[in-house]
Amino acid sequence: MFRKGLQNLLFSRREARWPVSARNAVHDPPGCCRSLSSDVSNGPLHGVRVLDISRIVAGPFCTMLLGDLGAEVIKVEQPGQGDDTRTYGPPFVEDQACYYLAVNRNKKGIAVNIKTPGGKQIIQDLVKKSDVFVENFPPGKLDKLGLGYKDLMSLAPSLIHCSVTGFGPDGPYADRPGIDLIVSAIGGLIHTTGPEGGDPCSVGVAITDICTGLYAKGAITAALYHREKTGVGQKIECDRDLLSTQVSLLTHHAANYLSAGLESKRLGIGRQSIVPYQDFQTKDGQRLIIGAVNDFLFKVLCKVIDLNHLADDDRFQTNEKRVLNKTDLVEILQARFSEESLADWLELLGGTRVPHGPIQSMDQVFNDPQVIHNNMILQMEHATTGSVKVAGPAVTYSSNSGFQHRPPPRLGEHTTEVLTDTLGMTHEHIERLKIEGAIACES
Repeated sequence: MFRKGLQNLLFSRREARWPVSARNAVHDPPGCCRSLSSDVSNGPLHGVRVLDISRIVAGPFCTMLLGDLGAEVIKVEQPGQGDDTRTYGPPFVEDQACYYLAVNRNKKGIAVNIKTPGGKQIIQDLVKKSDVFVENFPPGKLDKLGLGYKDLMSLAPSLIHCSVTGFGPDGPYADRPGIDLIVSAIGGLIHTTGPEGGDPCSVGVAITDICTGLYAKGAITAALYHREKTGVGQKIECDRDLLSTQVSLLTHHAANYLSAGLESKRLGIGRQSIVPYQDFQTKDGQRLIIGAVNDFLFKVLCKVIDLNHLADDDRFQTNEKRVLNKTDLVEILQARFSEESLADWLELLGGTRVPHGPIQSMDQVFNDPQVIHNNMILQMEHATTGSVKVAGPAVTYSSNSGFQHRPPPRLGEHTTEVLTDTLGMTHEHIERLKIEGAIACES
């Protein structure tokens, strides 16, 4: 119901400036590990246009997810330079950084110098034809260029404006550059991560950036629904930043400190309030994760691993007692798990409800039968690199047969297409903008 109402609102509002033939013109490559449709109308956000001038991870990850859902995403980059992640390598696939390829599928790419009068005008004109605007410039930077929130809302009152910053638009850290690693440190994540008694560690992926992108995606879809009911756009306070995202992710660590005064400490793979919930080394030197998250599962675990007496041991009968007596319990469990190989334990635990699993490498992950069954490898044909494989979308819809899938754009790949089809510019106008340095088009 939401999708139908949203699309009706979008098309009734912009019927004159959105020719259906132009909106449905896509150029999808053949060949994909997923059976994805090349028709964007299959996506629940079909009819939504997103203008994305963000870069690196948080903003691009958000807009990639919107593109996965069928939105038309126009990615704006600086001519000659492009998104910073284009340089994040090796590894590269031909001339494309894998880091960039990972978070930029399902977008049209244009190269526009927004500091020039002609480039600024392009952004303003595209804003008038867009539903969502996403940026992650330092606070106040776009205001100085005449492309701030108030400037754009005066051009398009129904616009959803999403700004992502490191620390927020104001406050003592507002002018500081904020990136995932720094914010993870300031926001407590690195303090809680690492081996027990050892040095703090960062997480293996840019999780603060990625979660900010997820927050932004959810906020944007909610704002679109709000606009469907009211006709009014708004600014989304994701500019309450990477830091706020990270602090919100502290969840039980935050509650432990704020409500119980308990400072968090590093426990390796373990948890402060659940036991057993960690890794154990097996006979062949592999690592097995066990998560008996309640008393019932602990009893099942004890039966499966032939340690029934532990379930009757007063020290371990409740999770609270197991937490208080963690050292004793872990020592007993570790001794038992070291008696059999990982394969033996996986077979033994496989028919039970006890949460368990091996620690897998990338090679093992993407050859895992469940990962393959879930079609989590997305293959696309890229004009310069050939076949490109990335991790695919994690969401599917029963009412949609698939999502649009186009490879991450080359720098300026769609500049001419967007300026011609979306803004109706003539060839002469585009050539003049090139000469002025306002745009760049892929040769």
